[in-house]
Amino acid sequence: QVQLVESGGGLVQPGGSLRLSCAASGSFFNVYTVGWYRQAPGKQRDLVATITSGLSTNYADSVKGRFTISRDNAKKMVYLQMNSLKPEDTAVYYCTARRNIDYWGQGTLVTVSS
Repeated sequence: QVQLVESGGGLVQPGGSLRLSCAASGSFFNVYTVGWYRQAPGKQRDLVATITSGLSTNYADSVKGRFTISRDNAKKMVYLQMNSLKPEDTAVYYCTARRNIDYWGQGTLVTVSS
């Protein structure tokens, strides 16, 4: 029902900013809880942030105050604004949509390095 495509990843210096986008296609996007996960090299996948259909948000402690998740249901888009980036933020970032069935994008690589 939902396809997700991430974009916006790339190389950024520590302290810099980056905005990730997730474009969704399919039906009933507005009813899904959507979010971002990340997987750093050689590490487990971690939750970054989620936002529900009612616009309630959750953030990992490691990104609170630096990252902001948002969604635009009319455009079927999910965003992750990342500020004050640190080298430990380096990871492949995945967009997800969840309800009865979970959907995942293929990921976009964010590299934070000087």
